[in-house]
Amino acid sequence: MRRRKKKEMGFSLIELLIVMVIMGLLAALVGPRMFGKVGKSKQKAALAQMALFETALDTYRLDVGKYPSAEQGLQALRTKPSDVEKWDGPYLPKAVPKDPWGNPYVYKQNDNGEVEIISLGANGTEGGEGEDKDISNREADNEDAG
Repeated sequence: MRRRKKKEMGFSLIELLIVMVIMGLLAALVGPRMFGKVGKSKQKAALAQMALFETALDTYRLDVGKYPSAEQGLQALRTKPSDVEKWDGPYLPKAVPKDPWGNPYVYKQNDNGEVEIISLGANGTEGGEGEDKDISNREADNEDAG
């Protein structure tokens, strides 16, 4: 009896290379779009956190009569400032979170008593474009009004 050699099944090197090239092209086309969405989702998360801060700040203002000073910052929503008597917090359920990129939020108060909360974006420094762009609750409020 003769034994026939089984025809080996599998992919040739050329077939594997073609599949890898196709996968590389797909990754090159889809990858940037997916990573762009990650950046946008972090910006939306920062705006959502800012909305939470605004609500807590409004409650603080109703209790105390004014917003926290720039020196007191957002920490006044968790810990009673020493010079405040009518504080009825904490106004946030947990510690003041960092922005989605791991940077602290910047809290400012102008001469009119208006407050601004800023995320410095992915790079953590002022200015920038795209994912590095600064995000402000006041800009978001203006977009909602306009």
